[in-house]
Parts: sequence; structure tokens; C-alpha cells
Amino acid sequence: MSIPLTLGVPQRPDPQALIAGLLMQRCHSADEVSARATGLTSGPPVVAASVLRDLPSGIDLGRVVVELDIDPDELRTHHGGTYESVRYHLDADSDTLAEAIALRVPSPLVIFAEWTDASALDTVTTIVEAHRTPGFAASAPARRIADILAVVAHADVGFTARAESGQQVLEILAATVAALRGDDIGAALAAPDLSALTRLRPEAAEAVRSVLLGIEIDDAATAHRDLVDAGLVSADPVKP
Repeated sequence: MSIPLTLGVPQRPDPQALIAGLLMQRCHSADEVSARATGLTSGPPVVAASVLRDLPSGIDLGRVVVELDIDPDELRTHHGGTYESVRYHLDADSDTLAEAIALRVPSPLVIFAEWTDASALDTVTTIVEAHRTPGFAASAPARRIADILAVVAHADVGFTARAESGQQVLEILAATVAALRGDDIGAALAAPDLSALTRLRPEAAEAVRSVLLGIEIDDAATAHRDLVDAGLVSADPVKP
């Protein structure tokens, strides 16, 4: 059963409801974390576990998403800088999916699986039923994304996407709304209805963000400007 997301003029305009903290800048060093541009769309940066393991003492990166490129046991013995793990992201193929699902970490785990059109429904169901969060690339085929969102929209684990552009961010936002409303996800991906996104009531936007946990991206500053151009937020320049 679809979840009604009413469109209309909100009683209290809240341009931040849909996109606040949405974009998670991928950073390859502590310096990149410190130097990244920030704005109201800025979520926690995504930092490799190997970078966190080697942090010098005295550095505090704050809230981060940890990309597991090393064994998490190596982080447990880390005594350098400090950070707060919001979530863990892990890539897994068909051979390592079961091992990834069984992994125990102190914060929620997002699994970026090896998706195929034929196995997407089975794979996302396996991840969701294990109380893990699925992750996927925004560049994946529309059918695959539709299958994943059809399951995730009615689960309580949410999902994370990886995007390469502001346009893909808009597509994922529109597709998430479509999944929650029971609309055509493929059509939303192909032609995001920006006016519909800007008219979402605050409670509907909150429902979307309870499902869409965040979007990884290499250039969050450019994606932010794309969201401004789309009318999803008033002009709010990112700050270096």
C-alpha cells in the first residue's frame, strides 16, 4: 500500500525539510574534510576507514560516515584523532554479501551490493530482512532502482545512494517520492517533477528523508547549486 504524500502549499514554508543534510561529500583525507564547502545541504562527510585509522592525535573530524575499506577491527585499536561514526558503508559482491550482512559494527551499516536486474528484488529483500540498509548508484538502470525502492519504501531501514551530479540527486529525490506515493518510479527518474518536489508539505518531505538517508557525491558544492537552481532551497551559498 502506498503512503500518501500530499502536495500543496505548506502552512510553514520549510525549504530545508527535503534537502537539509542530504549531500555527503566523499573526502580522501582529513584535510579534505576540513576544507570541504558547507551549506544547509551538507551532511556528514564520507571518509575511508583507512584514513581514520591513521589520523594523527588531536584531530577531531566530528560526525562522519565510515567507508569500510579495511577490517573494522583495525579501527577498534585506533588511538589517534577522534570522530563520531554516523553510519558505515560497505561494498559487497555476490560472494561476500552474506559476510557483509553478518558484520557487526557500532552504527547502522549500509551495504552497496552487486546489483543486477535479475537479482535486485531478491538482494534488496535479503538486505532489508537482515535489518541492514541497501545502497546503490544513482546511475543504475531505472528498472533496478525501481525494484529496490519498491521494497525499501515500505521497510524501516532506509537507503543511501551514490550520485555523480546534481541531476542524479534530483532524480533520486523524485524517485523516492514516487516510491512512497505508489507512482511510476521509472517515469520520475526519467523526468523529475521539480514543481512537485517544491510543493511537498513539510511532513511529506520528512517522510521522504526518513527513507532517503543521504546521497554520497564527489562534488557536493556543485550539487548544492543545482538544488538551488531547481528551486528546492533559497540561495544559500556553500561556505569554504
